[in-house]
Amino acid sequence: MKNITTPTLLLNTKQCRQNIKSMVGKAHNANILLRPHFKTHQSRMIGEWFRDEGVHSITVSSVKMAQYFAEDGWKNISIAFPVNLLEAQEINELAAKLSLNILIAGTQTVPLLDKIVSNELGVWIKIDTGYGRSGISSEKTVEIEQVLAEINESKHLRLEGFLSHTGNTYHANSTQEIINLFSEARRKLSDLKMNYLKTFPHIKISLGDTPSASLVNDFSGIDEIRPGNFVFYDLMQYKLGSCSLNEIAVALACPVVAIYPDRKQMIIYGGAVHLSKEYLVDKNGEKNFGQLLVFKDKGWRTLEGDNKVMSVSQEHGIIQIEEKYLKNFKIGDLAGIIPVHSCLTANLMKSYLSLDGEIIDHL
Repeated sequence: MKNITTPTLLLNTKQCRQNIKSMVGKAHNANILLRPHFKTHQSRMIGEWFRDEGVHSITVSSVKMAQYFAEDGWKNISIAFPVNLLEAQEINELAAKLSLNILIAGTQTVPLLDKIVSNELGVWIKIDTGYGRSGISSEKTVEIEQVLAEINESKHLRLEGFLSHTGNTYHANSTQEIINLFSEARRKLSDLKMNYLKTFPHIKISLGDTPSASLVNDFSGIDEIRPGNFVFYDLMQYKLGSCSLNEIAVALACPVVAIYPDRKQMIIYGGAVHLSKEYLVDKNGEKNFGQLLVFKDKGWRTLEGDNKVMSVSQEHGIIQIEEKYLKNFKIGDLAGIIPVHSCLTANLMKSYLSLDGEIIDHL
């Protein structure tokens, strides 16, 4: 860490690999397919660690990301974002090279897509099971049946099944609520599957989010899961109960540029363009943009108490720190921050530095 001069995202390779191994083992024990979402790490090298554990099918969030991993030899990719017809040419080129699945989030898309592609595509129908972001409500069977009929009449599209993202688990107030939300989503998708199984005997169910994938043990009725954040975890996952602090595999190293003992505050070179503006709200109603930690030989440890990034602007971060810890820092030191949302921080930072000093690629 001696050569770090600007905000740098550090990766604990050992813990990251352990997180991968644990989720792979969980899916194997449940006899379901793990199709991990690579939008969190967006790294060829980290993708290889998944291959080392026997993973061959992946999820991405964009055509560009699918192209990036296709170039690295991945042959079974789902783009878990509503299909963008303006990228039909790129989608068609990918489908000619590999097994590609796309996402239909409403009616009218299928006939338009079928006219402009010439290679077979797998199709997941996005079902809204309560999150309220995108997809057809599980209760709107008329719309679901319209999409099913459109796929059935299509020349190039092959139905994979029903897919949902239970993103509402991120707003849960307890681990039991997360499990309940997952169970409700599974019930809704299972009911749909049973309604159409006779007509589509190979229909599958896909669910994906890290909180439920980490906490749920009963995956009966599910064919595949698509968690992504578990590869690193973060402060949000810790607060939800999805992981322990020791399982968080990334930390942002930020130079300390000013110290104000009277305010019990430090200024770090590390702001919204590094951490994002996502925050948690603590029990006192205060915002937390990241948790302070201190570095030790090839690792880090968190500090007890209320020591957090309380505010961010573009490049600045303001850390509120308890007086007993303030004396341990001086201008020119590196402060460590556990990001609130590692997916956003990784996307902003665009590369990783392992604790052994190895630079790890990012899309």
